[in-house]
Amino acid sequence: MSQKTYIHSPRQAALERRWHVIDAKGLVLGRIATKTATWLRGKHKPTYTDFVDCGDFVVVTNAKHVKLTGNKIDQKFYFSHSGYAGGAKVTPLKRQMERDPRRVVMLAVRRMLPKNRLARKQMARLKIYNADKHPHAVVAAKVK
Repeated sequence: MSQKTYIHSPRQAALERRWHVIDAKGLVLGRIATKTATWLRGKHKPTYTDFVDCGDFVVVTNAKHVKLTGNKIDQKFYFSHSGYAGGAKVTPLKRQMERDPRRVVMLAVRRMLPKNRLARKQMARLKIYNADKHPHAVVAAKVK
């Protein structure tokens, strides 16, 4: 029995990209993030190759209506550090949702991707919007 490893070509992967639209209204943030990360990486495809960018485009709408379980809205916070002494910044999730809910969804997805150059390319295909309307409606409708 012949066992051959299949390697998807980057050129062919770019031609096979599809568009996925997720309406986040009432959906749990973590569930949206895992599904989105799977589509961005291309793990749902039988031609998945881990070192080739074979994922799809993902559009997330209604980011401001995303649902959080438990007491996350009060207890979760985002931490960043400038690298200088006293440069810690702590932002509560509640304040981040008021400021820019798109960033909450983006960070949830980004942290589910590997930390490498390929993930940065994949994140470029993620489009997040606060409302129902988005400029990719024509492209997404054509592909589906």
